[in-house]
Amino acid sequence: MVGSALRRGSHAYVYLVSKAGHISRGHQHQAWHSRPAAVECVAQRAPGSVVELLGKSYPQDDHSNLTQKVLARVGRNLHNQQHHPLWLIKERVKDHFYKQYVGRSGTPLFSVHDNLSPVVTTWQNFDSLLIPAEHPSRKKGDNYYLNRTHMLRAHTSAHQWDLLHAGLDAFLVVGDVYRRDQIDSQHYPVFHQLEAVRLFSKHELFAGIEDGESLQLFEQSSRSTHKQETHTMEAMKLVEFDLKQTLTRLMTHLFGDGLEIRWVDCYFPFTHPSFEMEINFRGEWLEVLGCGVMEQRLVNSAGAQDRIGWAFGLGLERLAMILYDIHDIRLFWSEDERFLKQFRVANINQKVKFQPLSKYPALINDISFWLPSETYTENDFYDLVRTIGGDLVEKVDLIDKFEHPKTSDINEPGSSY
Repeated sequence: MVGSALRRGSHAYVYLVSKAGHISRGHQHQAWHSRPAAVECVAQRAPGSVVELLGKSYPQDDHSNLTQKVLARVGRNLHNQQHHPLWLIKERVKDHFYKQYVGRSGTPLFSVHDNLSPVVTTWQNFDSLLIPAEHPSRKKGDNYYLNRTHMLRAHTSAHQWDLLHAGLDAFLVVGDVYRRDQIDSQHYPVFHQLEAVRLFSKHELFAGIEDGESLQLFEQSSRSTHKQETHTMEAMKLVEFDLKQTLTRLMTHLFGDGLEIRWVDCYFPFTHPSFEMEINFRGEWLEVLGCGVMEQRLVNSAGAQDRIGWAFGLGLERLAMILYDIHDIRLFWSEDERFLKQFRVANINQKVKFQPLSKYPALINDISFWLPSETYTENDFYDLVRTIGGDLVEKVDLIDKFEHPKTSDINEPGSSY
């Protein structure tokens, strides 16, 4: 028993599984080992204090909830570290787009932006993407806020509006993104995304189409499940076709010929219609990315009123875990030479099958505690565990919950394997 209930009541257990042999300790920053855990839990300070990040100072307030664990990850930029598996995926995608899509001058059609600051405003992360003020994705329990106006981006889409406003109409954005999340082998509070956007003018979209000159991008009609109210059906169908063809070519480039693909209708606030792409890999259907026709209101607000376009976003860790047979997301942060040397290949397209570093069995610990207040979320506990246990903790599961019959206090226990 690692810990006991803080107040009277029935005891139950949370099991934390720790596979120390699988993860190198070498990458952990000594700073968070040097202070008491209570101080390190959250880098939250009283109003008036500031946090220094990437050479800038941000005043803290009641919304600040960054942990030292997460702060230590800012600036690592795994996607830009040569021969890191995430770098390999990024380079393979970039190489594909450079070769497949060339502008009139012979230069790549898509520009690449892989060094944009992860600190964005809440307007960039939410409002620019038409995410409503009360949308659950804005919750403090799901995001890392420096204060009420600045945060660590939750998606690379936070840069869409700025790049469109700068006059770009075909670009890739790659970067680290931050979300408070559960603890298991598939989730980590920092991961990496690759975003793509392409806009079309009327001439570009209808070029080569019979009687294309008579076709229009826009109309005023009603929104349906198939299109936005401002798009003609012809324009929407052509944009959707180009999007799906682009992504099919990309996945074929990454996974090889004969890949079985299917499209699942879904919802995103900034695209409509929207889709998730699934691939059949080794007999299992896997979701690999989200995409859709960009909301025209977003495009118009960025100053590209005469264009229509698509966007997609994918997770680099997701693809790397599938392609390289990596079963634990924590490994991407390892500085263990045994891990890194497996990806030092002469050709970025070379096949790699990751060889596990250790076969030591998991160590199981248990804990039970009373919930501190009505403002508590499970992600608060996950951040605490990650701060104290670091990347040695593989998984945390809740297996039971007890509510005191008289005081209504809640005791949470759980399990993991």
